[in-house]
Amino acid sequence: MPTYREAYRRSIEDPESFWGEQAGRIHWNTPFEQVLDRSNPPFARWFVGGTTNLCYNAIDRHLVSRAQQDALVYVSTETGIERRYTFADLHAEVNRMAAVMRSLGVGKGDRVLVYLPMIPEALFTMLACARLGAIHSVVFGGFAAPNLAARIDDATPALIVSADAGARAGKVIDYMPLVDEALARAEYKVPKVLLIDRQLTPERLQAPYLVSYEPLREQFFDAHVPCEWLESNEPSYVLYTSGTTGRPKGVQRDVGGYAVALAASMEHIFQGRPGDTMWTASDIGWVVGHSYIIYAPLIAGLTTVMYEGTPVRPDGGIWWRIIEQYRINLMFTAPTALRVLKKQDPALMRQADLSSLRTLFLAGEPLDEPTAQWIQGALGKPVVDNYWQTETGWPIIVIPNGIEALPPKLGAAGVPSMGFDLSVRNEIDGEICAPGEKGVIALGYPLPPGCMSTVWGDDARFVDTYWKSVPGRELYSTFDWGVRDEDGYVSILGRTDDVINVAGHRLGTREIEEALSSHAAVAEVAVVGVADAVKGQSALAFVVLRDGDRLNAAGARDTLEAELSRSVDRQLGAIARPARVYFVTMLPKTRSGKLLRRAISAMAEGREPGDLPTIEDAGALLQLKAALSGQ
Repeated sequence: MPTYREAYRRSIEDPESFWGEQAGRIHWNTPFEQVLDRSNPPFARWFVGGTTNLCYNAIDRHLVSRAQQDALVYVSTETGIERRYTFADLHAEVNRMAAVMRSLGVGKGDRVLVYLPMIPEALFTMLACARLGAIHSVVFGGFAAPNLAARIDDATPALIVSADAGARAGKVIDYMPLVDEALARAEYKVPKVLLIDRQLTPERLQAPYLVSYEPLREQFFDAHVPCEWLESNEPSYVLYTSGTTGRPKGVQRDVGGYAVALAASMEHIFQGRPGDTMWTASDIGWVVGHSYIIYAPLIAGLTTVMYEGTPVRPDGGIWWRIIEQYRINLMFTAPTALRVLKKQDPALMRQADLSSLRTLFLAGEPLDEPTAQWIQGALGKPVVDNYWQTETGWPIIVIPNGIEALPPKLGAAGVPSMGFDLSVRNEIDGEICAPGEKGVIALGYPLPPGCMSTVWGDDARFVDTYWKSVPGRELYSTFDWGVRDEDGYVSILGRTDDVINVAGHRLGTREIEEALSSHAAVAEVAVVGVADAVKGQSALAFVVLRDGDRLNAAGARDTLEAELSRSVDRQLGAIARPARVYFVTMLPKTRSGKLLRRAISAMAEGREPGDLPTIEDAGALLQLKAALSGQ
């Protein structure tokens, strides 16, 4: 085996040779003619001319050797349902779903919007899309109707697949009113909504666009739908992520490059072996769920676990008992979950047999040192951090134990992953920062396989957003601050733009501001992210009212704060609700009218805002201070 430095250097200096070898990890129906096409930077095309299929690589090719091995284990502590599906079972269910979708008019290149909770049918739907050559676009089930409508208009789906309801923390979330409202708001008219009835809400099939899944599943019970062989660079899915403009970006992913990158990552990063069981405690609505609940484990021949529930229901030991019961070998979650579990009775962990677990992987937000030290000591297993984005599809910064067992460093996510030409750049002049100096984490061209190929329907936005942010350089900006030490380890320090990370969920502050501004009482608003001991970051809102006198009545502040929170709930979902809403009569701005967000964030976190020579009225800072202290 080469050392990490040798393998990494080769992946950067000779990506064609490096990735050409990695491509042997997946099945190609037609061999590729060219590993990498660099003719149109910053776009890159991988494995040009090769044809393959994500569903075939995840299921069909395993039927010869592991048809009776569990492919999917489903656990819902919300409904008490547990199910196992072998690769043969999964193959049958995906064929049924593909036949159902095909009967509803879905074909190659069509978009299918997936608005589902964590149920097996969500996995069936995504893999059925891959089988048909359709493009899935999964929308997190907690998103509210306006958010869903915006994605409908951008993706123009041929079909929506949804359920009657989701369940979280013992509460049933009725999806159908949200779908109905979204369809009413959207300009694009979706022909059909395929409804999976969990029988959590009263049956409702009155709307003309609703089609029941169960009768069609029975109709196509013995169906076999052949895989559509796609050229490597055709789109596999679109996944929307928050943007700084308030308009979500559709991250478009290819087929062949994504499959190769995930297959390589399962060995190089996660050390997953065929027959292992991997539990990624995330949601299919996020990129972690796409890559490491569904595609990567199955492509590598592992059993994947899908979980509907929270870390503390029915009690704080449920996750540890699941590890014991299903003999989990690899677990992947976010630091937020660990901060929640840290508050539970430590005896709950000690009561479980965790001998099967080899490694706990963490990503989604920076891992703080106290949490890292606690879980490492309590678990007695390797805890491995990694850092990446929706846009990259797989980890940028890792501990590459599958290549070389490098020692982890507390506070650092690791070293650059294969193919990611990473540098830390000065935000003013674009020069490379010295070790220990804070800068913007940037990536060189070409991005490795598996990364976004463009923004859905908007090549210009892909170029302008990601490739023109580092001064004087054609580099991809991650929009994250970082620092690199003398050994090459990189620590993540937070966002450079107006996107915040709440418990692993990326939220645009502009979107929250727009939701708050829709309230008739609001004249002006600023939303910032601040450090949160449990969630990593929380959103705080500072609101200027049209009529400040309305706060003089008894209880008016609490009433208005509740109203504003409900406004955000309705438009964006509870995930985006500010932790607090503060009322002020002015916001700190420059003389040109630009909000001084960093100053607001600093004061909210109890830090000095620094020298602000361009501030229009320093009295705004005094107001913030008084509001935050409750005066």
